Amino acid sequence: MPDTPGAGQPKEEYTRRLGARQGALTVCERSHIRLGNVRLLVVLVFAVMVVIVFTRAALPAWWLLAPAAAFFWLGGRLERRLNERRRLSRAVAWCQRALERLDGRWAGRGEPGTRFLDDHHLYAADLDIFGDASLFQLLCGARTRLGEETLASWLRSAAAPETVRVRQTAVSELAPLVDLREDLAVLGEDARAGVQAEPLAAWGERPPLLPFGWRRALAGLLSSVGATALAALFVSLSARDGLIQLDELTLAGLQAYFLASMILMAFLGWRVHGRTSRIFREAAAAAVDLGLLSGVLQRLEAERFTSPRLAALRAELQVEGAPPSRRIAQLARLMHLVEAREHILVRLFGPAVLLDLHFAYALEGWRRRSGPAMRRWLNAVGEIEALSSLAGFAYERPLNVFPELAVGAPGFAAEGVFHPLLPQQAAVPNDVRLGGEVQLIVVSGSNMSGKSTLLRTLGVNTVLAQAGAPVCARRLQLSPLAVGASIRIQDSLHEGTSRFYAEITRLRQIMELAGGTPVLFLVDEFLHGTNSHDRRIGAEAIVRGLVDRDAIGLVTTHDLALAQIADALGPRAANAHFEDTLEDGRLHFDYRLQPGVVRKSNAIELMRSVGLDV
Repeated sequence: MPDTPGAGQPKEEYTRRLGARQGALTVCERSHIRLGNVRLLVVLVFAVMVVIVFTRAALPAWWLLAPAAAFFWLGGRLERRLNERRRLSRAVAWCQRALERLDGRWAGRGEPGTRFLDDHHLYAADLDIFGDASLFQLLCGARTRLGEETLASWLRSAAAPETVRVRQTAVSELAPLVDLREDLAVLGEDARAGVQAEPLAAWGERPPLLPFGWRRALAGLLSSVGATALAALFVSLSARDGLIQLDELTLAGLQAYFLASMILMAFLGWRVHGRTSRIFREAAAAAVDLGLLSGVLQRLEAERFTSPRLAALRAELQVEGAPPSRRIAQLARLMHLVEAREHILVRLFGPAVLLDLHFAYALEGWRRRSGPAMRRWLNAVGEIEALSSLAGFAYERPLNVFPELAVGAPGFAAEGVFHPLLPQQAAVPNDVRLGGEVQLIVVSGSNMSGKSTLLRTLGVNTVLAQAGAPVCARRLQLSPLAVGASIRIQDSLHEGTSRFYAEITRLRQIMELAGGTPVLFLVDEFLHGTNSHDRRIGAEAIVRGLVDRDAIGLVTTHDLALAQIADALGPRAANAHFEDTLEDGRLHFDYRLQPGVVRKSNAIELMRSVGLDV
């Protein structure tokens, strides 16, 4: 796109771009209709001229070339207009989705990343990292599976502080580059069935299956023999039809030459069939949707970066000779030729010139030249796309800040932190401090008061922080932390486990993790699936074990007896709560975290509010 990088407010910039793209799309559609009408007129003129030429002989026949040429020229113009219309339609959709994100209407639109879901992951399902209305769906702007997979890996595991700092610098550079993100978004129709990174990289690294050197030269010589044999067949058939004159001896020699050559070609084709078939099969399985990858590479090759990580990634795309985008495009053309082998004429005459062998040599030659660099290119594309996704989030949330990464004892100190998946205008910020003297906060409160949302707020912002993204807070300082959550625990009919068993299994995993790693634990409605006596004893023992392992975290409960856990742990724990008020028969929540234990419950009021007679 020709626009300069957006420097204004995100909503203003996206609105401006949307208006410009819609205007250009309208002009393009009108031009497409006009060209279509002109082409139809050319067809009518051609039909009239045919009648005049062949019935009245009033015009020379060569005049028909003019409308025929105009028809094909207009066809090319129509195809270009159609491609431009598709590109502009994708640009309009991209701007609309960006505005929907800013207005909080983005849920359900975009790639949800459900293929990355893992019920046994320590926080992905609990924190809505993947799926509809998830963090991944909000962030992801990748056009290839490579970018999606890289972003997903960053959200599933924390990076080291030095890596996070490098990513922060890269994200800061990419954030204002709206043109880059838009250009990548309009490259292709869809990336969901795109390049499979690992199979393609592994294919590029395999050793050749065909010998090169003099054997390839011999293959070319033998193909010339086959080509001359086909020429001999054509000449002998022409002689039999009387088109040319040949003596019987020459005719017999041509036929014998053709027959002997075809026997030789058939034998050679049979000898190499196993290897050529394997080459085609492996290439077809690995080389999928290369056009989109080539387009992404071409766009990235046009950028020049200054931040260390982006400059290093851009350097990965620097190679001698043709750039990676052109090499991938060459591979795509080779694959189209391989697919064209199914054409009836190719199947009929191809074996005579060892066409399969030459196609296989072309693929193997490409793999020898460019295959070893494939993994490097793919990794660079995936990382730049993941960084660009985080940069889009940073651009659209200009009040977000990059976290400060501390070293030393486990700690989490946030000012004005709120949930990234909530509409910005509706989110209620809170201050939370963990580490040092207070390692645990027990959050009590009535139903729907905001306890679970607070846990997810801390967890999701920690995930963002350690992926290299800005966070939704006025300020956030944290040490390296492994997140362990028990929020959305469900029973499993497939695995034969109850909710309580699933919960204690997750708690055991968090406890084991805390044995050697600084942990932020987030536990909602502690041991909800058992009786109050066992819950009280078990909860205190588990929390004490986590705190003794230097873990920090929050637990929520609406069972006020569990609030006594904080008293049992002394200064290492504190109580906090959310309150609600009942006004005119309706409950109101302020979602503000306050110190101390909640003193009332709203369960009876909630039951009455939905019409239950209690």
